[in-house]
Amino acid sequence: MTAGSGPVTGWARTHPRSLLHSSTTKDDAVPSTMQAALYHGPRDIRIEEVEIPVLATGEVLVKVLRSGICGTDAGEWIAGPKVFPVRQRHPHSGHLGPIIPGHEFVGEIVEAGPRPTLLPGTLVASGAGIWCGECRRCRQGRTNKCVRYRTLGLNVHGGMAEYVAVPSATLRPLTPEMTLDHAALAQPLAVGIHAARRAGTVAGDRVVVIGAGAIGSFVLAGLRHLGDFQIAVVDIAASRLARAKRLGADITVTASAALADELTDAFDGANPDVVIEASGAPGQLALALELVTDGGRVEAVGIPKQKPEIDLHSMIFREITLETTLAHICDTDLPAALHILAQNPLLGQEFAETPVGLAQLGESLDRLATGQVEGKILIDPTA
Repeated sequence: MTAGSGPVTGWARTHPRSLLHSSTTKDDAVPSTMQAALYHGPRDIRIEEVEIPVLATGEVLVKVLRSGICGTDAGEWIAGPKVFPVRQRHPHSGHLGPIIPGHEFVGEIVEAGPRPTLLPGTLVASGAGIWCGECRRCRQGRTNKCVRYRTLGLNVHGGMAEYVAVPSATLRPLTPEMTLDHAALAQPLAVGIHAARRAGTVAGDRVVVIGAGAIGSFVLAGLRHLGDFQIAVVDIAASRLARAKRLGADITVTASAALADELTDAFDGANPDVVIEASGAPGQLALALELVTDGGRVEAVGIPKQKPEIDLHSMIFREITLETTLAHICDTDLPAALHILAQNPLLGQEFAETPVGLAQLGESLDRLATGQVEGKILIDPTA
């Protein structure tokens, strides 16, 4: 990562702040420029001085206090751009060029337009995804599949900066008892909760979660929030399985050739009703389909690097339902995530690392990309 030599123009809304729409609530201490991490390409993120974003209708200006990184960010760092619209304009956001990553962030509202729903001084968590509220999917409540969906930090500038412009509809206030480090887990936890909902579990189901990394653990937390299930978690790492046990798994099983028999024994002779594949590792989706009971459900959560091969013939004859999941529903899943984090501080304690500054973003992405991270890396742009 290198430091930029001066202000960057042309990368965002670059109107002078004097042209900002009339603001009834404004923090006069907000500067005209800020420090931001701009992604230019693989292993090329530069700390640069850029203009503070100008607010569009319905947006507020958030001072970023914590911003997390995830596997998507690490993938772009190593082998992108694939998601980031650096070389091709994003069809919904219109963004083209270097982009500020960061879609898992919390902060403080410092500026808002007329008739704000959230006032300056409010600490908030961001859901990151932006929806139109008008298309068929939005009217169905499936805002994550909005035809104009875009995500802060993925398709438009995000939270790896001192400030970010955010649609207020995507923000939820923090409760007083919640720490910033724990609240920074809300967006990825919301993704896990959405996956847990999509799995279609019913009371009494025997559920297997394959993969006890961050997303698998957040799915586990979502399942515990949603209902009464017998949950087994599978992984190869003893430390991750021990953590899953602390977070509420009834059964933990080390992955091996005898996995099917071990799960059947653990479930008193029955096969699992639902299997959730949360690792994305090669062969695991096919394994999930083998493990599940006839008439059961399999959900693909982990994103594989290669196209998986599955036995569709067996799926049809066994009447297996295969579900997928993506992102989250802000109105339902983000409040649930904040509730879980407030009620269960252990989850935050297990995952939130000590925050580091923007200057450490590159080495932090290297750590994540090389499997050296058990929790969630947090960046503090104010450090």
